[in-house]
Amino acid sequence: MPQSDTLDRIPRGGVVRVLGIDATTGDEPILRRLDDLGIREGVEIEVIRRAPLGDPTVFELHGYQLCLRRSESARVRVEIGATRPASP
Repeated sequence: MPQSDTLDRIPRGGVVRVLGIDATTGDEPILRRLDDLGIREGVEIEVIRRAPLGDPTVFELHGYQLCLRRSESARVRVEIGATRPASP
């Protein structure tokens, strides 16, 4: 059974599926920005690499790489154990 966690806690090389984004009052610009970047429920994300001190982190989704700060990636709830579909 898959487990859930936040995107900032996934190790390098991990592949996860987005479950949702945690929202608090006043976070509308950040939530809108994450949505604009393609981070939505059901999207598959791979952790590519982290900066030497662990922040920021580079992720791959929708065929492009995206760099997020820990404070932003900590808002993204993900399902651990997602698998990539087989390439043709």
